[in-house]
Amino acid sequence: MTPCGRLADGREVRSIAIGTPDGVQAEVLTYGAILRRLTVPVNGVRRDVILRFDTLAEYERDTAYVGPIVGRFGNRIAASRFTLDGVTHNVAANEGANHLHGGRIGFGKSVWRVTEHDARRVWLTLRSEAGDEGYPGTLDATVALETRDDALRITLGAVTDAPTPVNLTYHPYFNVNAGGAPATTMRLRIPAAHYLPVAAGLIPTGRRAPVDGTTFDFRTRRVLAPPPLASDPQLGLAGGYDHCWVLDADADCACELSSATGDLTLVMLGSGPGLQFYNGQFLDRTHPAIGSGVILEPQGFPNAPNEPGFPSSILRPGHTWRATIEYRFRHQ
Repeated sequence: MTPCGRLADGREVRSIAIGTPDGVQAEVLTYGAILRRLTVPVNGVRRDVILRFDTLAEYERDTAYVGPIVGRFGNRIAASRFTLDGVTHNVAANEGANHLHGGRIGFGKSVWRVTEHDARRVWLTLRSEAGDEGYPGTLDATVALETRDDALRITLGAVTDAPTPVNLTYHPYFNVNAGGAPATTMRLRIPAAHYLPVAAGLIPTGRRAPVDGTTFDFRTRRVLAPPPLASDPQLGLAGGYDHCWVLDADADCACELSSATGDLTLVMLGSGPGLQFYNGQFLDRTHPAIGSGVILEPQGFPNAPNEPGFPSSILRPGHTWRATIEYRFRHQ
């Protein structure tokens, strides 16, 4: 664990490196619990598989969520409000009228505390006080990251003293290609027969739509680049893909992402019922020099606090919320 610099307000940020010389290696920051680096050996050469910044200041200025945990509720809450047990709560509006990834600061702009670490593992915690970003209840969140020879396993947890929505996930931009080749040349498989269509503001309509016969069908691995936006109204609304897929009950994984040459495949496992896929179409507006990447987030459904037909996102006192994500790598 080494110093990584100080934020504009003077708080110190540390960097923790975990992994083995011949296996998966990761670097995590206490700022936002950011997954700053993830590398895998491929044919004797170590390959970066996520996008990153060189300096802490760039992470502090970042508005595209490059690598942090997002929460208390990752993804969107419509109109920045929800009603829970008969009480309406207003949360911070930070994407027009809507609430995105936990609000103006959220978990991705907070400093986490390291409670334990060794050569392969790190545990971090964060307390989010009642009223933080408008959420009810004090929430204690935890994240444990553990490297294995061929994988990084992430365990997310939370407990609360009052009912509150929870939907934590990680937000790295992936590109498993060698040499910075465009992310849109990668191949993707998502074992999902349905996805969640969106309306204005990328808020799900509440309907589950079949992918069969549409450009949202990734049940067979194919190039992830979207077709022309005019070919589907949903692509036009999002400027490409930025939707949640409803994973099949018997899904063997959350998704598989392969390099254009097929020399490296990321098999992503996740305990959430959904997978958010964003093909990074607007990343160059904020960070034109960082390269291209895609977001693949196992998680609960967007806007779940306002959709009674979606799996519940409400955590109550006396219960522990838990989710797992695993990035498992397979070489050709």
